[in-house]
Amino acid sequence: MKKIAVYTGFMTDAYREKINETAAAAGFAADYYDSARGTAALEANLEEYEIIYGHIAPALLKGAKNLKWLCSDFAGIEGYLDESVWPHPGCLLSNSSGAYGPTIAEHIVMLALMLLRRMPEYLPALARREWPYHTPIRSINGSHVVMLGTGDIGSHTARRMKALGASVTGVCRSGKSGEPAFGRVLPVNELDAVLPTADLLIMALPATPETAGILTRERIALLPPSAYVINVGRGAAIDQEALVDALQARRLAGAGLDVMVPEPLPADHPLWSCPNTIITPHISGNMSLGLTCDLDVAMFCRDLTRYGAGELPENLVDRTKGY
Repeated sequence: MKKIAVYTGFMTDAYREKINETAAAAGFAADYYDSARGTAALEANLEEYEIIYGHIAPALLKGAKNLKWLCSDFAGIEGYLDESVWPHPGCLLSNSSGAYGPTIAEHIVMLALMLLRRMPEYLPALARREWPYHTPIRSINGSHVVMLGTGDIGSHTARRMKALGASVTGVCRSGKSGEPAFGRVLPVNELDAVLPTADLLIMALPATPETAGILTRERIALLPPSAYVINVGRGAAIDQEALVDALQARRLAGAGLDVMVPEPLPADHPLWSCPNTIITPHISGNMSLGLTCDLDVAMFCRDLTRYGAGELPENLVDRTKGY
């Protein structure tokens, strides 16, 4: 029987049962490896598998000589875009974009509310047991959100921001989106025109050559001093030195950063001491929310059914584009 390697750190009996049932219907049997215990067991058996579900080190892929499909349980797949890591060019790659939207959107809302309600100023004082009163504060209601990236994360965020009373402008490569929560959607070449109107610039971009450094020093300067920047995509999308300069000079109101360069951020990095800046250690996604795990497994099983029927996965990645 054809075989699947499941290489994750979040398996439960219920997930195994669901995967086993789906695999059997598609003519496969699944073996399970705990990614938290390392790669040695999987590495020893790589040649056995036609399908791998999980996020294995790209350097291991060459050993999977019979691999036909890698389904990453992550949304970010930049490590797999180098064709030289694959055992042969016909291997399919899919990701789990669609599983992370709810949890990352909630993280974005948390950062936005903390920044607008001045929590970076309150928290140090409260830790000293002081009793400050900072006014005025600001609201999401009535704010203009510029959402750079209109995919799964951007769409989930737009729905929540709209529900809280914001107007949301999406910006993406195509300038198109089917998500009705966006008031309008613009192509990237119109980003400069909309930045001066942003109360919140939220970035949820994949790592591609086109997105690297997209928020340049010049574009940071286009933002009004009252704007906040939130980034949950990739740190490389921002000219980080320019962002530090703007925050330190208070030419921006603040920032909420879940991604940065490098990671982990060194203890002496100037971002740590920028005013009104919240740093979280790349935790907006991951598998910490049960719903994310539920969605991830459901998406794999849906694509496994398609694969067994001779169809391509819905979440197929075009490695030439990076998404």
